[in-house]
Amino acid sequence: MRLALPRWSGTLAVKAAVFIAVMCCALAALLGVLVHVSVTNQTVGEARDLALSRLRDATEAYEAGEMLEWDAGVDPPDLPASLRALAVAGHRGTMVGEHRGRPTMWAAGPVDGSRALAVEVDYSQGARTIAGLDRAILWSSALAITATLLVGAFAVTRVTTRLHTTARVARRISAGDLDARVDDPRTKDATRPQDEVAAVAAALDTMAGSLQGKLLSEQRFTADVAHELRTPLTGLHAAAELLPPGRPTELVRDRVAALRTLTEDLLEISRLDTGRETVELDTERLAAVAERVVRASGTDAEVVVVRDLAVETDRRRLERVLGNLVANAHRHGRGPVSVTVDGAVVTVRDHGDGFPEYLVSHGPQRFRTEGGARGHGLGLTIAVGQAEVLGARLSFSNAEDGGAVATLTLR
Repeated sequence: MRLALPRWSGTLAVKAAVFIAVMCCALAALLGVLVHVSVTNQTVGEARDLALSRLRDATEAYEAGEMLEWDAGVDPPDLPASLRALAVAGHRGTMVGEHRGRPTMWAAGPVDGSRALAVEVDYSQGARTIAGLDRAILWSSALAITATLLVGAFAVTRVTTRLHTTARVARRISAGDLDARVDDPRTKDATRPQDEVAAVAAALDTMAGSLQGKLLSEQRFTADVAHELRTPLTGLHAAAELLPPGRPTELVRDRVAALRTLTEDLLEISRLDTGRETVELDTERLAAVAERVVRASGTDAEVVVVRDLAVETDRRRLERVLGNLVANAHRHGRGPVSVTVDGAVVTVRDHGDGFPEYLVSHGPQRFRTEGGARGHGLGLTIAVGQAEVLGARLSFSNAEDGGAVATLTLR
């Protein structure tokens, strides 16, 4: 079976990708800033040293009355005001500015008490170096982040795909498919590294195998007990028929009949548990089937036909489902009981106290009844099992104005 890729929205893959992207951006920004600051300091430092060296030479030449070089002058018009003020105050300093439209490293110092002698050094090459470095950092960071995201997304997607497979198998097991297994290759090869996903998959497979073994043992035990009870019950039934008429005989026959019914129910459940039941399809009109079931039950249940429909189904199994629902409504509920046929939906309703909460939430459970109700909880269990064989859906609910409602939806 081909596995579908997991949906990205709101998944672990998205969270991991966002985390990787944020960390990559933070790391790239930190490294970029460090490299930018280091190279800028080095470039500016070299230009500053050169400018100060030329300022010293220019100062000596000016004090000696010699002609200044073309890159030196007193109170040049392009000298930054803050640097001019520093020089007039009697200090030397440097500053990056502009001169004739290009980056310039200025160095200035005091001369003649209130004037500033300044030297300019072309800083265009240093500015281009820093700008080129910044572009290289941005492009390399973008490429590194993209590559890391692709590799991280691939790795995380492989993990999430395995997790989705494990979750899908778990849902199949919870739905009753006890043959479902993850079969992660890492759990079968001891030489391969065993990660956490493989450990979860192995634990799930082990749990499924153990659960399947226990259920198979229970099914075999149920079937064996029912088969073993059949022979003595047949003899007991024959002996009860030979007893003289009377109240004790009626009680014995009633209990023998109850035991035979319980045994047949157990045998039917064991057959349903095997999952090998097959259907014999035929065209049946639901209204006619419902009326036959009500007549066979010997009750006063009312059949209401809203819309009749002919369906392809197994009549015997359908009658078994509806018969159990009608019998349960009369045994545990209160009248009036109605069987409503509306297309492919058949609803059986009584006006009693309704189904127990556990049954509405989780479905019927074998040998569980509440409120002192008589029975073994097998009738509804058999109805659910036969409905599954038919490919139908049987649901249970309680009416707002009181009463239990069982709804059979045929496909």
